[in-house]
Amino acid sequence: MDSEKKFPVVAVVVIIAIALLGWWIFSQNQEPGVTPNLPDSQNGTENSTSSPSSGGTATTTDSKTVTVDIKANNFSFDKRTITVNEGDTVRIVFSNEQGFHDFVIDEFDARTKQLNAGQTETIEFVADKTGTFEYYCSVGTHRAMGMKGNLIVE
Repeated sequence: MDSEKKFPVVAVVVIIAIALLGWWIFSQNQEPGVTPNLPDSQNGTENSTSSPSSGGTATTTDSKTVTVDIKANNFSFDKRTITVNEGDTVRIVFSNEQGFHDFVIDEFDARTKQLNAGQTETIEFVADKTGTFEYYCSVGTHRAMGMKGNLIVE
């Protein structure tokens, strides 16, 4: 092989090596997320008892605040349905376990920042209208790829 034909092959090999090295360094620098410990009385709300059911819903017992832990992986959330009552304060503890994701519910103007793997963010909003509302990841085409679920307000 003469030197003119070797150059493109060497360039491709170098680019692939750099990309693999960058991926490896990025994956090694991820730290586990820390979930903030926010008191239930932070916004003057009553204490709550919430428990996610096997169906991926969160329920409350005689309370005003519902806390829902949601984990994101590549192109999916670990919960497809969240159910709360009208008037509840909804606290979403969003943990990104893989990739680059966020959590958005347009109708309640609820949105996390776009997070790297290992990061966590908590947001709150009041479920002040009834219905079924889609939540989703707004990064790239993640929503179109099925990274979405439903918030049901009863």
